[in-house]
Amino acid sequence: MTADPLHTDRVWRLVLCVALVLLSNAAWAQPPQRSEHVDVSRLVVDARVVDDDGRAMTGLDADDFGVRIGGQPVRVESAQWIGGAEPAPGPLASTSLGGVVGTGPRGRLVVFVVQKSLQRDRLAGLLRILHDSGRLLEPLTPDDRVAVLSFDSHLKIWLDFTDDLDRVRTVLTDEIMFSEPGPLEGGDGVSMTAGLSRDAGRSTYAMEDALARLGHALEPLPGAKSVVLIGYGFGEMTVALGMVGSRVNPGYDKARDALHSARAAVFSLDVTDVDYHTFEHGLETVSTETGGFFVRTRNRARRAIAQVADALVGHYVLFTQVPEIEPGTHAIEVDLVGGQGTVFARTTYVN
Repeated sequence: MTADPLHTDRVWRLVLCVALVLLSNAAWAQPPQRSEHVDVSRLVVDARVVDDDGRAMTGLDADDFGVRIGGQPVRVESAQWIGGAEPAPGPLASTSLGGVVGTGPRGRLVVFVVQKSLQRDRLAGLLRILHDSGRLLEPLTPDDRVAVLSFDSHLKIWLDFTDDLDRVRTVLTDEIMFSEPGPLEGGDGVSMTAGLSRDAGRSTYAMEDALARLGHALEPLPGAKSVVLIGYGFGEMTVALGMVGSRVNPGYDKARDALHSARAAVFSLDVTDVDYHTFEHGLETVSTETGGFFVRTRNRARRAIAQVADALVGHYVLFTQVPEIEPGTHAIEVDLVGGQGTVFARTTYVN
């Protein structure tokens, strides 16, 4: 008896389908194959380093820095000097983070923010610092760019980023106190006006909000920035147990976070003509937390200006590993290993 070819073909197709189902079930029953993959995160930390005389220290490399994040030591992969002096030796570690080293085609970015006041104990000191503000421009190179803002009843934009340091000097010394800003010209290749317009400035009535707006405007621009804040402070007065003190306003946190995102360090020159006052706490806080520093100018205006000018000479870009830590805000500590000097760097890392 001859087998029906059509019947035989159907039988084989059925057997093949059953076999495929069994193999599929067996594959699902097997434990998943594991592959080892390590994703090491890295953090960029901008560090300003000065010696005991306040002068910028150059020539350092990764081995000269000790960094702790959340109390845990982390390895510094590279340290690159960015400034007007000779760079530190050694290559920059490869990275996928664009714009971490410079500001694009050329130069560094510096912003002057002048907090204006005609109050007697502020005006004399403010005029004194502005008169000598040209000294703050001495560390800059022709490749650097400078912007100028002021704040009184609201935020005003005087100059977008420019390499015309003579114009910057004229605005600071002759115009900013008793004039109004003229027509605003666009920056030469680098501009912050996309994120900070004059209309936005007119609706900015608190110093903390002004700093927040500035941070947001600087954040898209690559590289680290330096903010020189010439003013008298901000915050709220407090009285506890008969003691007068101060605290930052609720809006301060947004300002600090925006400056962190922009990699902007604030250097504060307190112009108030007293030994201590309530609102200097705001200047101290924003400077310390962003990687700059605070200095009083009373009876030492030229020395205070020199300290900030020395810090503007340059900074190091540190690439570090990030430890496995819980999500949240963690302290960043940066110091020199086996050397004498002071390091200024932002104080927190948000995981």
